[in-house]
Amino acid sequence: MSTKLTEKKDVETGSNKKESVSSGIISSAKPSRKQVEDLEVKDAQMIFQTIWHEIEQDVGTENLRFPAEIFWLNGAPGAGKGTQTAFIMEFRDLTEKPIIVSELLRSPEARMKIDAGLLAGDREVTKLVLNSLLSPEYESGAIVDGFPRTKTQVECLKLFHGRLSELRSKYLGTFQESQFPKPRFHIIMLFIDEEESVKRQLLRGERAIAHNAEVEASGVGERWELRKTDLEEDAAHRRYKTFKESTYDSLTTLREVFHYHFINAHGSIIEVQQRIIQELKYQSSLELDQPTYDRISSIPLAQKLSLHARQLLVHRLDSYEKFHSELFEQVVSLIKTKFIPVVEKHSISGLAYINSEHHVFDDPLAIAMLIDVFTERGFTAVVDIRRMEVPARIDPKSYEIINRVKKVYRVRINFAGSKIRRGL
Repeated sequence: MSTKLTEKKDVETGSNKKESVSSGIISSAKPSRKQVEDLEVKDAQMIFQTIWHEIEQDVGTENLRFPAEIFWLNGAPGAGKGTQTAFIMEFRDLTEKPIIVSELLRSPEARMKIDAGLLAGDREVTKLVLNSLLSPEYESGAIVDGFPRTKTQVECLKLFHGRLSELRSKYLGTFQESQFPKPRFHIIMLFIDEEESVKRQLLRGERAIAHNAEVEASGVGERWELRKTDLEEDAAHRRYKTFKESTYDSLTTLREVFHYHFINAHGSIIEVQQRIIQELKYQSSLELDQPTYDRISSIPLAQKLSLHARQLLVHRLDSYEKFHSELFEQVVSLIKTKFIPVVEKHSISGLAYINSEHHVFDDPLAIAMLIDVFTERGFTAVVDIRRMEVPARIDPKSYEIINRVKKVYRVRINFAGSKIRRGL
């Protein structure tokens, strides 16, 4: 008897789940965590590619203008996103109103999900957000409130950043260079625990009821939105659970990819704002200057470095570009033309040995630059200087062989190799 696949929509994440059905009986086999993650990544790739193709058809690649800096704001229900958004905008000198995902979703079906404490579909949300970011007023920077919220949306965000980086590299050095700045993504997470979240949600509901009653009686003012989750304790708990399992856990995977700002939102408004200032000032020091980024951006990125090591690394790279630009340019050019082709040939093993006799490395600073550039792009580079005597000439009187010292710079490069699945 044939087995077929049926497709079911998950209202919490918007993702598609497939179940094996045979003779009307649903298989109880539970997919592994790895299988689920692989499916989510594939879903995200399909969703993003479709959305990006539609955007290019509507606008044209040459007319794409996304913000140079984007703050992706998320938080537990009741954590104070609305309250703190204005403060973050003022602190980062952003003048346009934030893009609030809940306001973008106005269809009846989307409103029902939101009122139930659930989430809308990934494709719908992602497309609405990207289209909104194309608005000219956000060119210098934007805050997006409420995205990403699912694992699939998180993967779409990674793909979006990757595509913007590709466009930057593609148009670097052309008249359209300024149209495609280096993308700077900040993930901001305002966090409170479940007990505090439920307490704040219900308090917000009580205040909204009182405010709306006053507006109705006086005829002055505007009514506040009243969510079902702000009225029922069980619904408030469900909303927090959805946040914790779908949004919070998914966003934590971005710690090693983008600037990640975890803000403890317990306490007074002023206390939370002080934490925001401290966090944004601290991580803003990690951003490379644009010329430095452009110099090394074409070198493949393997993995991210730890936070504190990166602070020192970024400082050194920026100093190379600022104070030793010509030497830095030579080293980066050598890496791109001589080293990377060899590294790519060893992408399966993750280990490459490269010998160089180039005179530029006679300057110890050039060796330091080489190591730092490879480190910035996620590799581990070790340089071993080998000196050996080689015949140079023969003394015409004594017929003695005169040797010269030959320097060979042996560079060992390690990185995460490619895993190949072999059939049995």
